[in-house]
Amino acid sequence: MRRARARLGAEDRVARAASATTLLLGVVGEAGTVMVFYSFGSELATAGLVRRLEDAEVRVLLPRLSPEGMEAAEAPALETSGYGPMEPTGPAVDPAEIDAVVVPGLAFDGEGRRLGYGGGHYDRFLPQLREDALRIGLGFDFQVVEEVPSEAWDEPVDIVVTDAGVIEAGRTRGAPPL
Repeated sequence: MRRARARLGAEDRVARAASATTLLLGVVGEAGTVMVFYSFGSELATAGLVRRLEDAEVRVLLPRLSPEGMEAAEAPALETSGYGPMEPTGPAVDPAEIDAVVVPGLAFDGEGRRLGYGGGHYDRFLPQLREDALRIGLGFDFQVVEEVPSEAWDEPVDIVVTDAGVIEAGRTRGAPPL
């Protein structure tokens, strides 16, 4: 998947990110607080998504690694992290305040399973959310595969958004999506 993402040309990458952003904005609906991963490398770019959410007066949080694990934080400024993406410098936010989380991955399937990067950060973070908080996987259309292998501790997403469409994976907890 990393190689496939890396093969995308600049114009194609920009067009696909714009399409996915538009679709994702429709999915988050009336969410007041959304946590979005800060894309890096060949991931689907999220900077445009963050700008559009902020323009819509949505409170945007970014993930940050701390000694206790991953946390959501306000992003008045960003600093370089030790593992790739930029991280917010603002205060940590209680996960109960989050209405939706946009999650990265190498691959997703129609059941909401995701293949992450091996650190388990989202698998430990997502259970801290409210039951009705929406979990959204975001990637390119070719990152959706027939089946992603999973273990008991792997946390699924409710919806997968790609540049080509929205896949409702079904909720396994709480209330219907936003």
